[in-house]
Amino acid sequence: MKLSILIPVYNEAATLDALLQRVLAVEIPDREIVVVDDHSTDASPAILENFKSDVVRVIRHEKNLGKGAAVRTALTHARGDYVIIQDADNELDPNDILRLLAPVRAGSAVVVYGARNLSVQSFGNRLGNQMLTLATNILFGTRISDMETCYKLMPTVVMRDLDLRANSFDIEPEITAKLARGGLKIFEVPVRYTPRTEHKKMRPLREGLRAILLLLRLRWRGEIN
Repeated sequence: MKLSILIPVYNEAATLDALLQRVLAVEIPDREIVVVDDHSTDASPAILENFKSDVVRVIRHEKNLGKGAAVRTALTHARGDYVIIQDADNELDPNDILRLLAPVRAGSAVVVYGARNLSVQSFGNRLGNQMLTLATNILFGTRISDMETCYKLMPTVVMRDLDLRANSFDIEPEITAKLARGGLKIFEVPVRYTPRTEHKKMRPLREGLRAILLLLRLRWRGEIN
């Protein structure tokens, strides 16, 4: 089983080098890393040049389009049987990718999420994440604890069949809602999580409202457009 690790990047020079080294150090025999630079204006493109190889492929957007758009671009270039999203902010430990792969290799799961311990977040962020997860569970009948996690592992064909359209951080609720609508059970495993407090691009109130509206549109209209 070949794994494609999809990494959206936008102005992550502070963490990108360390993150890529950590991903490359994970012992996954058959893997590729597909990085999409979403038109970074810092040193991220120069850092990525140093990592280009047969394993690490880099695609660059000609203009900034958003995390969701970067994930969708990476997905079109994926050659693996399975895909997983890896943020470049170093909040999650790439070694935990092995935890997500374990139930797939054991034949007990098809879609696996890495569930974070949200108690380490600030009160506002924790409350927002919990409310979005609760809304997802109510609207789509899921039973998950962390909808917003970036660690979402599934067959490449499954993610492509979702026909993802979100351009921003609302890619997370879109993926989850469409998986649930397709009857795919989401299996969760705990992962390590160290939230960063500086250089965060997500604006919780704005992105939270966008996520709620997307969930409602998908529940009652079937699509986001």
